[in-house]
Amino acid sequence: MDVLSRHIQGGVLWCMLFADDIVLIDETQSGVIAKLEVWRQTMESKSFKLSRTKTEYLECKFSDGTHKINVEVNLDAQVIPKRASFKYLGSIIQGNGDIDEDVAHHIGAGWMKWKLASDVLCD
Repeated sequence: MDVLSRHIQGGVLWCMLFADDIVLIDETQSGVIAKLEVWRQTMESKSFKLSRTKTEYLECKFSDGTHKINVEVNLDAQVIPKRASFKYLGSIIQGNGDIDEDVAHHIGAGWMKWKLASDVLCD
């Protein structure tokens, strides 16, 4: 996959490829939409397809600038669903910049390991 997509991959922080997942990052929504279209065209030219049912996006508003509200991201004519958070490789990234879900997940994982190690049933 790296060989097929090498010419459209940006810098390390702006385009990442993990196994069967692609992460596209841009400072503007229109930039992400443009990158998504380039990926779609490139993959389809090599007889691959981006999954219309598994593709989703996360919008992070970390700056105080003005942002468009309720803008749809489309892949061809299909609307891509928006998520409030993503879980990847054990970490949870939230669109609002909080870390609450990630902290709760790590505490829960640690608690489960402790219960397994101590052989104690807890409720």
